[in-house]
Amino acid sequence: MEAVLQTKGLLSLPSNPKFRVFNSQQGLRQRLFVQKPKTLGGLSLPLNGFQKFQGFVAKPHDFCRQNRGFICRAEAAAAADGQSLFAEPEKPKFLGIETATFKKIVPLGLMFFCILFNYTILRDTKDVLVVTAPGSSAEIIPFLKTWVNLPMAVGFMLLYTKLANVLSKQALFYTVIVPFIAFFGAFGFVLYPLSNFFHPTALADKLLAALGPRFLGPLAILRIWSFCLFYVMAELWGSVVISVLFWGFANQIAKRFYPLFGLGANVALIFSGRTVKYFSNLRQNLGPGVDGWAISLKGMMSIVVLMGLAICFIYWWVNKSVPLPTRSKKKKEKVRLGTMESLKFLVSSRYIRDLATLVVAYGISINLVEVTWKSKLKAQFPSPNEYSSFMGDFSTATGIATFTMMLLSQWIFNKYGWGAAAKITPTVLLLTGVGFFSLILFGDPFAPALAKFGLTPLLAAVYVGAMQNIFSKSAKYSLFDPCKEMAYIPLDEDTKVKGKAAIDVVCNPLGKSGGALIQQFMILTFGSLANSTPYLGGILMVIVVAWLAAAKSLDTQFTALRREEELEKEMERATVKIPVVAQDESGNGSLASDPALNPAGGDSSSSSSETTPRNIS
Repeated sequence: MEAVLQTKGLLSLPSNPKFRVFNSQQGLRQRLFVQKPKTLGGLSLPLNGFQKFQGFVAKPHDFCRQNRGFICRAEAAAAADGQSLFAEPEKPKFLGIETATFKKIVPLGLMFFCILFNYTILRDTKDVLVVTAPGSSAEIIPFLKTWVNLPMAVGFMLLYTKLANVLSKQALFYTVIVPFIAFFGAFGFVLYPLSNFFHPTALADKLLAALGPRFLGPLAILRIWSFCLFYVMAELWGSVVISVLFWGFANQIAKRFYPLFGLGANVALIFSGRTVKYFSNLRQNLGPGVDGWAISLKGMMSIVVLMGLAICFIYWWVNKSVPLPTRSKKKKEKVRLGTMESLKFLVSSRYIRDLATLVVAYGISINLVEVTWKSKLKAQFPSPNEYSSFMGDFSTATGIATFTMMLLSQWIFNKYGWGAAAKITPTVLLLTGVGFFSLILFGDPFAPALAKFGLTPLLAAVYVGAMQNIFSKSAKYSLFDPCKEMAYIPLDEDTKVKGKAAIDVVCNPLGKSGGALIQQFMILTFGSLANSTPYLGGILMVIVVAWLAAAKSLDTQFTALRREEELEKEMERATVKIPVVAQDESGNGSLASDPALNPAGGDSSSSSSETTPRNIS
């Protein structure tokens, strides 16, 4: 699109000016005048137009009468440029942030801290309950995730969708979070103390004798069903309360402070890990015959309830005291692909296939190692209090490592690039995985050397497995997730939207359930998780190698697309020009023959009344 303007001085226009809209990122004033304008009496004027401006103020009435429309349009143009013709009073700030913003981010930060504090306690406690319970083991976890957790999560989200259609946002928040708080309080003080009365232990023993030990995992779900219900509710706290309730609320008022919330999450992890450690060690101060785990559980569930009530109070206060922005009801249409459409799209694009491999490989790898590690953890710490105490230390170490990695992640991206950052997570998993499975499978030859450090092969395997989980999770949060999101940037809009939809539909569920399905198959085939360990180690190595190959391939494509994108931007900046008709001394308009100005910058010395022509295309 081209537009021709006749200019003489600052505000000289044809008698009947016709205004056209320029669809450009920069305002017209920035395109026509290179020098940064200075403010005079609330008006933004360039220096070379100041003398002519004095001529206009000598006849203010004629100017206002004849050019009233121009003033309105000039003000609108200034607003479009992000500037104002009239200065606005600067809002008070503290530490570079508006004080009104603190009323948003401080309560939201406290709210997020409470939610994640609870989540760490619940996550550690759920593993202790289902792994250390009599008649159960870590073999229950893959069956529990597939056949109990997944159906209940789907059912909960269907119920949430229906409630969202009939309840207000505030009513929906309380309706969802209050049952969680009530259940965890009831579990600590009612369900767990009475669990021996309603757990069908005798029936589970008969079925286990008839079916054989390979069905220990599935039958344990029946044997300790109330503990499994706690496990599912703890998992749902992470997916519903954090992902749906909190982030849905934070999206309304504090998008700019997501990184700050990420750092705060790991601070909560550190403190909650110390809390779990404290309550787990209460058993040491109790007399014989006292169920120390029941006492610890009551203390931790009391804190969960108090934190839950604090979350409700903060939510109520923010809605009452902080003005929330109103949003248009018109929703942006999202691309929703079915499973078959997602598979076809994944197969058709090499770039998306490699990105999908990264997502699936992470989900499978972390599940294969985590369950095997928890089985060894139970062997080393069979008591619920000892197991829970170790998990408290594990959570604290995870928070510290993730906090440190998040601070280092920007430096890693800047110095080594996307490819190196994308390869760190699988490399950590590969190295620690080799050490972990080697100690499990070939630990006896290492026993004399480990004994010098006061370690057994089993304890060394537990520590190496803990290191693997700590560093793989910290690398996931600080490097893997940002790499995954950055990989979408150089894609065209259609591929970006469809690719993300395809990965959400197929790859995320496949990664999460793939590891569990592999473990179930191995357990039912070889009889136990211990017998399956060599094969699980081999599968892990194959998956991580495929992950590294996909990361290398994706790095090559990502770098090429980014270079192509930068080249296109440079070409656009070099070719965008604006032709402007300059008046000669006779008053007739003619195209000037001077070289075109660079839109991004220019020669500030050209301050004559005639304006150099440029094109808009």
